[in-house]
Amino acid sequence: MIDIDIQRQQGDFQVNARFTGNDSGVTALFGPSGAGKTSIVNMVAGLTPPDAGHIVINERRLFDSSRKINLAPEKRRIGYIFQDGRLFPHLSVKSNLTYGMKQVPVSQRYIEFDTVVELLGIAHLLERRPAKLSGGEKQRVAIGRGLLSSPAMLLMDEPLASLDQDRKLEVLPFIRRMCREFSLPILYVSHSRDEILTLASRVILLRAGQTVESKNPTENLETLLPPQPIAPKLCVNE
Repeated sequence: MIDIDIQRQQGDFQVNARFTGNDSGVTALFGPSGAGKTSIVNMVAGLTPPDAGHIVINERRLFDSSRKINLAPEKRRIGYIFQDGRLFPHLSVKSNLTYGMKQVPVSQRYIEFDTVVELLGIAHLLERRPAKLSGGEKQRVAIGRGLLSSPAMLLMDEPLASLDQDRKLEVLPFIRRMCREFSLPILYVSHSRDEILTLASRVILLRAGQTVESKNPTENLETLLPPQPIAPKLCVNE
């Protein structure tokens, strides 16, 4: 279960986010540029501290201002997938994949290397360096690296934004499969209506740093999402 209630003043901009999410599946953060989506995921990751509030993931308190709890990022067990992958250029794909995994005690690992490689279709890439990968391949490797840290939660901040349409269509099925294969909560930031309606089981709407509504993704989103034919939901909690 995701339980987030956080506040942070950033110059003249204030983030005031309060929402809950399921213990598995995708909770999407949606809003215009500058609404505070990345600020929220950075606070969940522990990269920037809230001024007040709490962050609880599966009953584990990562941050609580009233109890003076603020776990370091490396102790939160959160995987973070960025827009550009951020792979280590001097390491092979295999070494990139296992980098985070090696930081996790064997007793806490619940996702297997071979399972991730098969799921993402990257067995033929293991000996390559990132410079030899396409944009879509880099993102698949970045997703694999995040999964292999056996996270309690996965953050995905516009993971397809830097890709052209063909590469997006290449990576999206792998994210969809990941949703079905692993029971973990995912906080997903995107400007894409199709991505949200395809992946999300819950949508948090933001305006100017404030969470204004929480909805089922197919329920009355026309006020914020451009009217288009609704794509079938392909990643739901079953």
